[in-house]
Amino acid sequence: VQLRRVGGGLVQAGAFLRLSCAVSGRTGSSYSMAWFRQAPGKERDIVSAITSGGTTYYADSVKGRFTISRDYAKNTLYLQMNSLKPEDTAVYYCAWSPRGWPLSRDPSTYNTWGQGTLVTVSS
Repeated sequence: VQLRRVGGGLVQAGAFLRLSCAVSGRTGSSYSMAWFRQAPGKERDIVSAITSGGTTYYADSVKGRFTISRDYAKNTLYLQMNSLKPEDTAVYYCAWSPRGWPLSRDPSTYNTWGQGTLVTVSS
């Protein structure tokens, strides 16, 4: 399984960005995916996750602003980020798990990671 991410960049506070992550390879028909982020000097934290059935999870810090979705036909994961704040500045990673459910926030559950993409939100 390989992940190819698209998106990221420098935006002002209040702006929006969309990250995408294309999945290729032998994924099977049931898998979960997630977005994590790592700010400078901090640990990698989960942002959002989605199971094969569409159950979602959001970190409290992004609830109501971020939306995770997946296009099953395109094997692509998305993260729509609205009302961005400076504290959202981080390197964002998409991650893939062969386990379709239950939803997991544990990074060790995800065994394939995309290259990180930097999102910088200026105040």
